[in-house]
Amino acid sequence: MLNAPTQPAPAPERPKIQVVPLRGLPVAALAVIFVALSIGFNWQWGLMFNHVVGGGLWTGIDLFVGLIIGPILGRLSILARAEFSARFMPKMVIIMPTVVMMTLATGFQVARGAGNLVASSPNHAWLIVSFCVVGVMAVIALGVLEPANIAVLYEMNKPVPNGERIGLLMKRFIYTAGITGIMQIATLIIMTRLGSR
Repeated sequence: MLNAPTQPAPAPERPKIQVVPLRGLPVAALAVIFVALSIGFNWQWGLMFNHVVGGGLWTGIDLFVGLIIGPILGRLSILARAEFSARFMPKMVIIMPTVVMMTLATGFQVARGAGNLVASSPNHAWLIVSFCVVGVMAVIALGVLEPANIAVLYEMNKPVPNGERIGLLMKRFIYTAGITGIMQIATLIIMTRLGSR
């Protein structure tokens, strides 16, 4: 009796990547509520906490991703990059908008409360420079990093992901994170200058 030709085993189905990790939404919602209450009640400790913690996280993440993870990721195989991205990028979809919101919303209130928005304030010029630097970083974070991040995740959820496209999007993500990381150093100089006056 002849053996029937064996059919190749079907490729195991890849699990879908959750673009927005739902478990992270309650944490982001708590941060938004905390920021709103701090601003609404002009709660100085809450404003300063949100501004310092949000700014510290934003700075740390940008520097770490751009200067540490970026070079490592660039040397990995496409398969390893895809595996890393599937676990890392969804978390960034929640984290980055949250820390940017914490930093900017409360930073403006702290500056207003300190009188630094008044043109006659000795800190006014430094504050305007800070607004410019942080504004550019916010546009990069929300207008370049987040869309690249989400595009990678959607590409990875396709039945046949385009590895080259994922690689290009990841490079865009890493390079722009590096640029904002370097800009964060300028922000640190400005903020410490303001804090020491």
